[in-house]
Amino acid sequence: MLWPLIALAFGYLLGSVSFAVLVAKRHGVDILKAGSGNPGATNVKRVIGKGPGNLVFALDFLKGFIGAGWPALISMFHLLPADAPVLWMGIAGLAGAILGHSFSLFLGFKGGKGVATTIGGLMALMPFVILGGLLVWVAVFYASRYVSLASIAMGLVLMPIAALLGEPREKIGLCFALAILIIVRHRANLQRLMNGTENKFEKKKD
Repeated sequence: MLWPLIALAFGYLLGSVSFAVLVAKRHGVDILKAGSGNPGATNVKRVIGKGPGNLVFALDFLKGFIGAGWPALISMFHLLPADAPVLWMGIAGLAGAILGHSFSLFLGFKGGKGVATTIGGLMALMPFVILGGLLVWVAVFYASRYVSLASIAMGLVLMPIAALLGEPREKIGLCFALAILIIVRHRANLQRLMNGTENKFEKKKD
């Protein structure tokens, strides 16, 4: 039980680092007060431009990838006890990274929606599952131009894809939990989508 708690704590601290706030600050912008006020890659891209937005996405992706992937990596070098629950450590690390990103210790327990961090973590734990999810994201986004709708659609297909690929029940359960979290974090977007007031993504020139 101790090792998953260590992974959860490490993931939470890593996830709590808000790269959206840090990158935007370097450009003289308080991202918490600009655009939608969401400290995530999409808002940075809308407010500041493609380059900073992509940088934030990559850094948020790495938070999830490192949080979920470090247990398997160090176990390859026999730096963990033989009975360490590596899979559960990875799941706990990803959960911590997403919770840290969404409820950051450094932002008064506020934060972004965690989609990039989720993608990074699943790339470490279930690469084929998230690749299938990303194909759905791309299809929905280019059909609708709504980032929120694409993210929700991606979340909803993760569990069916994991089940079809024969992933263990722990990973299928993780996908179910992630789908619920993505929907909950996008509840305001869902309301705006239903009201017809959600903003479509428009490119900003650098």
